Amino acid sequence: MASQQHSLRDRQVASIEKILNLNHTSSDGANVYHESAATNGVTLRTTPVLNADGDPIWKVLVFDNLGRDVISSVLRVNDLRAWGVTIHLNINSPRHPIPDVPVLYLVEPTATNLQLIASDLSRTLYSDAYINFLSSIPRPLMEDFASQIAATGTAETIAQVYDQYLNFVVGEPDLFSLGMGKETYWTLNSAQAKDEELDAVVDRIVSGLFSVVVTMGAIPIIRSPRGGAAEMISAKLDRKLRDHILNSKDNLFSSHGPRPSTANGTPSSRPVLVIVDRNIDLIPMLSHSWTYQSLVHDVLKMHLNRITVETPIDESNPTKGSTKRAYDLNSNDFFWSRNAGVPFPQVAEDIDAELTRYKEDANDITKKTGASSIEDLQNDTSASAQHLKAAITLLPELRERKATLDMHMNIATALLKGIKDRQLDNFFQIEENITKQTKAQMLDLLNDEAKGKEPLDKLRLFIIWFLSTEQDVSRAEMDRFEESLTKAGCDITVLAYVKRVREITRMTMMTSAPSQPAPQSTGGELFRGFSSISNRLTDRLKDGALGANFENLISGVKNFLPVNKDLTITKITESLMDPASASSSAIAKTENYLYFDPRSANARGTMPAPSQARHQQGIPGGMGNLGPGTGASFGQRRQGFSEAIVFTVGGGSMDEYGNLQDWAKRTGGGGAAGGAAGATRRRVVYGSTELVNAEDFVMGELARLGRESA
Repeated sequence: MASQQHSLRDRQVASIEKILNLNHTSSDGANVYHESAATNGVTLRTTPVLNADGDPIWKVLVFDNLGRDVISSVLRVNDLRAWGVTIHLNINSPRHPIPDVPVLYLVEPTATNLQLIASDLSRTLYSDAYINFLSSIPRPLMEDFASQIAATGTAETIAQVYDQYLNFVVGEPDLFSLGMGKETYWTLNSAQAKDEELDAVVDRIVSGLFSVVVTMGAIPIIRSPRGGAAEMISAKLDRKLRDHILNSKDNLFSSHGPRPSTANGTPSSRPVLVIVDRNIDLIPMLSHSWTYQSLVHDVLKMHLNRITVETPIDESNPTKGSTKRAYDLNSNDFFWSRNAGVPFPQVAEDIDAELTRYKEDANDITKKTGASSIEDLQNDTSASAQHLKAAITLLPELRERKATLDMHMNIATALLKGIKDRQLDNFFQIEENITKQTKAQMLDLLNDEAKGKEPLDKLRLFIIWFLSTEQDVSRAEMDRFEESLTKAGCDITVLAYVKRVREITRMTMMTSAPSQPAPQSTGGELFRGFSSISNRLTDRLKDGALGANFENLISGVKNFLPVNKDLTITKITESLMDPASASSSAIAKTENYLYFDPRSANARGTMPAPSQARHQQGIPGGMGNLGPGTGASFGQRRQGFSEAIVFTVGGGSMDEYGNLQDWAKRTGGGGAAGGAAGATRRRVVYGSTELVNAEDFVMGELARLGRESA
């Protein structure tokens, strides 16, 4: 959208900080608009607004559950304090009066929240109220709220009311979810869901995507397959954007709006928004991955960038037991930012390298000061004042690095334990070549008690094979598979639904050959142990936070790098962003995707009935039997884009996010690893209704649908 790109996270943080600053930007509005346009719509950071005496304005922050999730995923308590927030509270919790302090509300515009705000005002819990809604408040609710305020005579206490368009949660710089919970897939695919429930889900998705588009600052071209929820969401979002542009002179996308942008640019300078249904490919929701962030999400159940890890109370004495420690993983963590999408063996090596660098830096300081260790520097008065001053200046940075590395050492230990206990390396190895597995091999694996002790892992593997294989599975063969799964302790109720959805996914999935050949093995062994890491484990590792157990954990875990293999959603994205380089099979799948341009008078589809959201008639990408959507011209179908927002309806996967980022780096320019010289720099933002790990998806939504299908 511009040469200077800002991530979705940067933009959301800027918007939240503006809210915390009482929506204050600058006394010179003209300068703000000029500078904001120069930075492509990102609100420039300003210093906290001061009161008449020149002191910071201290305030109370009150949020609902979604507001909490939005803020906690990108800001920490120290960040809030820097903007004058002294206390933060949930709107549903009991709250005591703090009458001399202004209050910031960041809530969804619901009738319940509005009643609670009106109650706070009538009880004078706080002084001035700055009300910020996470999405646009409907007019009937606003009128009802005004009536409540008029009845209590508290209008003078309301300082501001803003629609902020922030009802989405950002996990990584270009990863978001709408925080809709883990039942969206069930709602969209269950025959028992009512039309009212479907409408509510679709409207919530449209509202969230509208907010993402507003925050990114550009009106996208919308592409989606025909049929299912994706078409309905695309049509409604197109209408919402179109109505907003037509009905507002200074709209959210205009050059004089609150978030100036490049929305008036040509279609090629605007992003493409790709909306697809989850059923195009269920495998990423089930697969065992080998990248750091996917393993953390699967094994340690990461939620809103927070994980809980069991660590020993005393490394040297395991009999003392263990304690649980919570960690936050975000883009401010240098190690996570660099290694989140990296295969786990490389992460272990990088921990080793970073610890080496840390020890070298610490030794350099202690040598100059004459102290025996970093810890002794504070108490050492014999060192020269100049060296001591330099050392003390570097101490905070060194300690922060050490704390970060200790955290990732503990995470790596927990992951290694999970990998060994569940034999996840074996499952990943099999899934890399899942289509080559025969029925007999799969049956042997399911019956072998030594191949994984966690029943869910075997069930996930079987479903992946069943959805991927080109072989026909007879009823008798399916009975044998189900018998083996039952003996292994699996709950096979999910299979009733998986059998139904198989035909859809087989027509929409796109298998991809590796974009680079697999490295040739030496000595006839494809997989080798972590010997290179084990051999380089030095005393500092054993004496550090990780402890002596690391080497024992590493032994026996396979060290291999996954091949670059594009997932179905990546192939779809490539065919829409870069049709000149995409495979003919991928282009064929997306050839008849609908095309919506909210700025065009022509590219507008009809609104499908709510019940069509659950009925996926025809092949996504094919000419379905639904209403007359808007087809794309040949030129529009071959139009390229440098930026995309890819959204999955019904749940998202860390695997898909990582795969899309790898593809963007591999094929784009801008110095990315493997990017072609002179290639266009690409950026892909990935979003979903909710990021769901495999256990919740299988045992929650698929099992529930399976019980209904049985």
